[in-house]
Amino acid sequence: MTEQTETTPGWLAPEDLESVRGQLPILYIDAVPVRVDETGLVTRVGTLLRIAPDGAISRALVSGRVLHHERIRDALLRHLEKDLGPVALPHIPASPQPFTVAEYFPTPGVTQYHDPRQHAVSLAYVVPVAGDCRPRQDALDLVWFTPDEAASPMVQQEMAGGQGVLLKQALAYVGALP
Repeated sequence: MTEQTETTPGWLAPEDLESVRGQLPILYIDAVPVRVDETGLVTRVGTLLRIAPDGAISRALVSGRVLHHERIRDALLRHLEKDLGPVALPHIPASPQPFTVAEYFPTPGVTQYHDPRQHAVSLAYVVPVAGDCRPRQDALDLVWFTPDEAASPMVQQEMAGGQGVLLKQALAYVGALP
């Protein structure tokens, strides 16, 4: 996730964000983009290819902060557009319900999820997308896997911070685990 200062209300200057991250849990969303067939079954799962601040390349889910005074639905739409492009055409219900809540800690081993920058609480969603997805911002690529491929040890190893665990939970939630 690229940190930036915006004039939009809800954004913090980098030094303010750093201070807050050291004192409070931050609310995030995680979204697992999927393709579904005409019956609603998940046929493909999308993961982003990203470069971490330390230079490591890994697979990731769509993820980002919820801004002050921003609805969850709006945060999902904003981050999906930021990472997948403006014509991804996500299908988000009027009142989205997360499939789980992931709690990321800066200390490894507290939970299955780790973020060295902060304590973050993330609402996780499976989001069908119907349009043309083209990675943007700090995403290098978007790769679509079958559910079996997404659950494979190879893909799981390429995901950092416990997002592989989150991806498997998403697949189980939609009944697509092998």
